[in-house]
Amino acid sequence: MSEEKDLQNTFPHLSRRGFFKGSAALLGGALISQLPFETNAYARYGADDTIKVALIGCGGRGTGAAIQALSTQGKVKLVAMADAFRDRLDESFTAVSTKFPDKSRVDVPEKNKFVGFDAYKKAIPLADVVILATPPGFRPIHFEEAVNAGKHIFMEKPVATDGPGVRRVLAAAEIAKKKNLNVVVGLQRRYQNAYLETIKRINDGAIGDITSAQAYWHNAGVWVRPRKEGQTEMEYQMRNWYYFNWLCGDHILEQHIHNIDVVNWVKNDYPVSAQGMGGRQVRNGKDHGEIFDHHYVEFTYADGTIFNSQCRHQPGTMNRVEEVFVGTKGRATLSGDGKGIVTDLKGGSIYNHRSKNDPDPYQTEHDKLFAAIRSGSVINNAEYGAKSTMTAILGRNATYSGQVIKWDDALNTQISIMPEKFAWDAPTPTKPDANGNYPIPTPGVTRVI
Repeated sequence: MSEEKDLQNTFPHLSRRGFFKGSAALLGGALISQLPFETNAYARYGADDTIKVALIGCGGRGTGAAIQALSTQGKVKLVAMADAFRDRLDESFTAVSTKFPDKSRVDVPEKNKFVGFDAYKKAIPLADVVILATPPGFRPIHFEEAVNAGKHIFMEKPVATDGPGVRRVLAAAEIAKKKNLNVVVGLQRRYQNAYLETIKRINDGAIGDITSAQAYWHNAGVWVRPRKEGQTEMEYQMRNWYYFNWLCGDHILEQHIHNIDVVNWVKNDYPVSAQGMGGRQVRNGKDHGEIFDHHYVEFTYADGTIFNSQCRHQPGTMNRVEEVFVGTKGRATLSGDGKGIVTDLKGGSIYNHRSKNDPDPYQTEHDKLFAAIRSGSVINNAEYGAKSTMTAILGRNATYSGQVIKWDDALNTQISIMPEKFAWDAPTPTKPDANGNYPIPTPGVTRVI
């Protein structure tokens, strides 16, 4: 990971609002030689022109994203696939080619199926659009490579797992702007009618000035993949990636980012600091790696607004996934299932979104991306994707440390949680003890910045 360390060393101490002033200075330095500019990198595609797609990361989300990309209007063809594991690639290819048996949509010969840590470097040059859907720890490296190659990009959230990774994405995002590349980030609430219509009313003053916000992601949790005989530690962590911070970033980042991003969107800003608490009470087995099963964070914005964030992975507890805004004149409640409710302070209805016939926001993301490519217009979600990623990392840092963590300190940290080297026999950032247990972040002890 020497290239990542070199990149980190090029950055001055960057402020929450001043990042791009600092990143612009990089354009005359080392980064520019790696990511050359083109003033008009896109070509316009008509309805009869085939847009070629490469899928990087062939798990469930990547497979779904590929199907959505191939479901857009016009000629679109999947031509290359890449994954660390051959079995994942094969499963994904079977699923996508079953959905689209015609080679006009899926034509991935054996020579275009790439496996291993460097597989992305071989797949990206073959396509016009790259789908980045590996575990999020790899996102900064893959995004930078795709931008360098002048490709349009769909990348899943979150876009990094630590401050150095976020800086890397933000710097590459600026290059993408200069190259007129389309970048859509999988924070699909930004493309969902219930959110668009409800937030429009919030912005128009329906609830007055926002005084507080709450967001929730409470559910039972996700899959676990047990260790198998013969796996190296690197392979085990890659297979069971959700439970290791260098790969996933903890569920406050991997899932709760959706809710956190909505609050940032409504505020049109990002927090200046965070403090909170969390731990492992229920999900605390050996296969649960190092992450917490609950977090509670109090984010503070520059105008003094407090945002209370809750997320929990504990079976048998209350399920709740939504965002709530309280203002001087009313209240708004939103959720990913299509709810958008605005009331006055006495509970009287102001707006109630009915989403029965709303389009699927996961599909809309791709529809918008491919339409922009064909029309020659540009969408670039990378900045807000990176900054909402940073907000969730800020919250994780607060719960892990038990300290008040400032945005600038969290963004500018030189502490990287990524491996020094990517190889199946390479050491991992966190290792089990003799009993197979991983070190758990400890408030008051764990260093995060």
